[in-house]
Amino acid sequence: MDYYLGVLQTIGVHTLLGLSAYILLLTGQVSMAQIGFFAIGAYSSGVLTVIFSWHIYPALAFGAFLASFFAFLVGFPALRVKGLMLVIATIAFSEIVRLITFNFVWMVEKDGIMVGADGAQGFREIRYFTTNGWESSQVVLLIWIFVVIVMAMLWWLDRVKAGAVLRAVGNDELAAQSSGIDLTTVKVAAMTAGGFIAGLGGGLYAHAVSYVDHITFTILMATFAISYPILGGTKNVFGTLLAVIFIQGILIEAFRFLEDWRLIIFGLLIILVMNFMPDGLVSLFNSRKSKKGT
Repeated sequence: MDYYLGVLQTIGVHTLLGLSAYILLLTGQVSMAQIGFFAIGAYSSGVLTVIFSWHIYPALAFGAFLASFFAFLVGFPALRVKGLMLVIATIAFSEIVRLITFNFVWMVEKDGIMVGADGAQGFREIRYFTTNGWESSQVVLLIWIFVVIVMAMLWWLDRVKAGAVLRAVGNDELAAQSSGIDLTTVKVAAMTAGGFIAGLGGGLYAHAVSYVDHITFTILMATFAISYPILGGTKNVFGTLLAVIFIQGILIEAFRFLEDWRLIIFGLLIILVMNFMPDGLVSLFNSRKSKKGT
């Protein structure tokens, strides 16, 4: 049972990571910075619960807001460039954050043992849930409550003027600008919101697994973040969830016997979807609905 609860935790956290990239992709921007915001949320919330004994909720909130603050700062210089240059700039940011976690040391003694961030050794003993008697099922429920809230907010956003503005920028920047839309404001706002979601996911991840280090926040994880909404499709927020379930629940977990072949299949899958299903996996369900309608 614990195994399946662990899979649900992974799917929930990765869904948040994917949704953080989803909102930015709506503006037509591909960012690899999400894993950097994820790391900021993980380490900052971990410091607050482990070293300062904060309650989990304000710690998660602080980590998410801190990540969104850095996303706001990164947004202004990074989003002035496009395409490959944006990818390179955001990769550089994520690598800076990863190297900071590699060298970050803040250890204190509690109950006779040293706890906290220990540089290359990682951040151990993030045990808020176990210390306070949380069951694995309660942790899963907490993660999925946040997933549902974020998905509901993005679903609602897609149905109001703000969502139309985001998509207008993503579809045609020149046309959007000519209609009076401030491109920089929209892109920075999307980056900030994505940073908040990624920071929240990072805080939940750190406390669910109780240990993080610099190896956690690799380019591979950043690639996963942008792959989920691309594979699932940006026409619908539920496409990201569908992609995470397929990749993490089926490709990664169910096909463990394939070992390294899973990553090759993952790459081929992205290529196939981009060429034959540009609207993502969610288009399969949309096509079925349209057939039933006819």
